[in-house]
Amino acid sequence: MTIHSIGSKAAVRSAETRVAGYDWQALAEEMSGYGCAVMEKLLTPQECREIAGFYPDESHFRSHVHMARHGFGKGEYRYFRYPLPELIGGLRTALYPRLAAVANEWNERMGIAQRYPDEHAAFLEQCHEQGQTRPTPLLLQYGPGDFNCLHQDLYGDLAFPLQVAILLSEPGKDFTGGEFVLTEQRPRMQSRAEVVPLRQGDAVAFAVHNRPVQGSKGSYRVNLRHGVSRLRSGTRHTVGIIFHDAK
Repeated sequence: MTIHSIGSKAAVRSAETRVAGYDWQALAEEMSGYGCAVMEKLLTPQECREIAGFYPDESHFRSHVHMARHGFGKGEYRYFRYPLPELIGGLRTALYPRLAAVANEWNERMGIAQRYPDEHAAFLEQCHEQGQTRPTPLLLQYGPGDFNCLHQDLYGDLAFPLQVAILLSEPGKDFTGGEFVLTEQRPRMQSRAEVVPLRQGDAVAFAVHNRPVQGSKGSYRVNLRHGVSRLRSGTRHTVGIIFHDAK
């Protein structure tokens, strides 16, 4: 494991200070209750503009995906290459332990044996041992009429149960429409939709695949998917922080 896989030490310390400022008990309760939770103003407007500004420079990325070609929706995104930009790598490392505590509690409730290590570097080692070595953080770009179909970002046999998306553009100024949407399918029940309002710099942590819900006979699993509704106007950039690497 090289240092670029987990972010520089200075970037990680800075991100840890930022991440520690949130009420993680309240965020964990939100995630467990609704499948998602919002961290307001995780990034500053300047940081948002800097990250969005990476998009035209191919040197930052390992691949470029046009959604329509694959039936994913309409729009495009690029996967970052290692080394990740320091701010993104630092946040990926700093957010992971907080979310791992939630993920482990969820797995215990759902009767899943998998437990996640305390540090992200140790989890990435597990990914790499299974042949999942390609970085998954990505930068998405939407224009008028673009949308992202409901989906799950799994990428391999080993998938971390939570991920984070950060809105880099300002609703009402840079774009209209384009709401983040989460759907939840419960056994023998109709699906539930959650539309998550975000401002520039806000981050949403959400379930990738399953989460536990308390029923009359104990916890049961529900299946979640996420996407983005149709953009009405303007340009919308989002950075996605996924904690497992891909095959």
